[in-house]
Amino acid sequence: PSPRMESLPEAVLIKILASIPAVDLVLACRLVCCQWKNLVDGAALWILKCQQEGLTGAESQEDAENWQNFYFLSKKRKNLIKNPCGEEDLQHWGEVDNGGDGWKIEELPGDFGKEFPSEEVHKYFVTSYEWCRKAQVIDLRAEGYWEELMDTTQPKVVVKDWYAGRSDAGCLYELSVKLLSENEDVLAEYKSETIDIPQDNDANWTEISHTFSNYGPGVRFVRFEHGGQDTLFWKGWYGVRVTNSSVTVEP
Repeated sequence: PSPRMESLPEAVLIKILASIPAVDLVLACRLVCCQWKNLVDGAALWILKCQQEGLTGAESQEDAENWQNFYFLSKKRKNLIKNPCGEEDLQHWGEVDNGGDGWKIEELPGDFGKEFPSEEVHKYFVTSYEWCRKAQVIDLRAEGYWEELMDTTQPKVVVKDWYAGRSDAGCLYELSVKLLSENEDVLAEYKSETIDIPQDNDANWTEISHTFSNYGPGVRFVRFEHGGQDTLFWKGWYGVRVTNSSVTVEP
């Protein structure tokens, strides 16, 4: 008779299970028997899956759950900001304040501007002579980050934005990001200083970033807001330029 699965050496069984899609491992395989449950809940299986799929960067973890979460977070990693570079006009951006002549989308590099460091970015948003602001609220559960993960593991929430002035005009820039509860109470917040770019600047693009960690349980939403204006009050679009905004949830 053929050998039964439970008679296989554990290392062999782990190699077999590692070939199964991760969601099936968690939702189906761990329900088969106590042995399979222990293997799916253990570290060795997820370490092997990370190695097989080239998911590197995990520090040595004694807690098996960290390896499983590292796998899922690495596979799900993506920019949660929609329309970060203005390819869809102002779609997906809410709570828009159109001060002066309002927001405008322009092609890179723009008048008196510089090319963006990444060739994948082709457009940017530009502000006017009074404050222009826009925001997005990200529903973490809708994006697949379940409550237990956010409450217990508390993965890093990494926020990045890029801003630049035009070389013939001064401008102001601000970034504000909040981690919100179910009832939209503020559980953690990052607010940049008001960045003043002088007239006759080099027009280079600058990245600003912040990482939230150990923020406590209850986070369900991320609210990202940025904006600015010019400081010369010229009619038109001489204010700060922003593009390639990102919010990612990372191991």
